[in-house]
Amino acid sequence: MSAGLDAFNALPEVEARARLQSCLAVPRWVEDVLAGRPYRDAESLWDRAEEGASHLDDDELQLALARHPRIGERPSESGHDAAFSQREQAGVDGSHPEVARRLAEGNRAYEQRFDRVFLIRAAGRSAPEILEELERRLGNDDAAERQETVTQLKEIAMLRLRQVV
Repeated sequence: MSAGLDAFNALPEVEARARLQSCLAVPRWVEDVLAGRPYRDAESLWDRAEEGASHLDDDELQLALARHPRIGERPSESGHDAAFSQREQAGVDGSHPEVARRLAEGNRAYEQRFDRVFLIRAAGRSAPEILEELERRLGNDDAAERQETVTQLKEIAMLRLRQVV
């Protein structure tokens, strides 16, 4: 086991729950990952977390999305996981005013089209790359876009989990 995994296994339940909640704000997922402790190795933790995050019902999807600010906007609500969001959106800076304008327009169009915030794993992506994905995903049908959103939430959750463990 790694020192990080040993520490995660030993955390008081309330602290472990808070850390998991910051990764994916879905109570079922949090409780399922907690129930697997102690993990014998990191791979067991990753597998359980990834499996649980792969399928979200509509209420879970709404809960999870509520913790994410719009792409290109800085977290302003206390419910947003600000430290994570700021790091993850580091590539979305104001140095490209045209891209920033198009992102804002794309966010509005996306919310009108799908009635939820556009979500993408922003970590490691530039603003132009995110904009390209946003424009592509506006062409999805509802079912395909819902699945892409769940996949992006899972990717974000796994990235964050690796950081908190």
